[in-house]
Amino acid sequence: MVTFIKGVRTGKDYPESTNEVVIVGKSNVGKSSFINALYNQKIAYVGKTAGKTRMLNFFDVDGKYTMVDVPGYGYANRSNAELIAFGEMMDNYFGTRDALKLVVMIVDIRHKPTKDDIEMMEFLRHHHMNVMVVANKSDKLSYSKSLESKKLIAATLGIDANYIYPVSSLKKDKIDIVRNIIEDKMSI
Repeated sequence: MVTFIKGVRTGKDYPESTNEVVIVGKSNVGKSSFINALYNQKIAYVGKTAGKTRMLNFFDVDGKYTMVDVPGYGYANRSNAELIAFGEMMDNYFGTRDALKLVVMIVDIRHKPTKDDIEMMEFLRHHHMNVMVVANKSDKLSYSKSLESKKLIAATLGIDANYIYPVSSLKKDKIDIVRNIIEDKMSI
């Protein structure tokens, strides 16, 4: 059972935690749908328009670890002030959160990673984060196209294609593989 702990904007409001996984992704890659499929319950709002998440939302996962849902990056319909505030919020979180053990980065398997995706990967490398890349919407491609896309995503992000996990949040295909990897990382 996953339960909401709280939504925060500043570090002074972070809840206590010893193990955290954070879910990041560009707006409109299906991050909220992925979270809901991953935990088999509706915990993240899925809207028709991108950019609904505005805070760091902390969730308790079965008393075992904390999952953090953050705003999607690259959303064009935000003011400069909002973009600056988002950047500061993310810098603060990634730069100070000792409990953070894993970052799950969601990309859309149908598209080459964008400049924003590349910048996020570089940001995560700069902070020496343990990153797992999940390629969502695999149900939209054939198996051979999925393999091609995995290679393109790997080359663009500068990672090994073996560490990219295609999933379908819609059909819940291979979600259990990702969940098992997350749970293994959180039990360390």
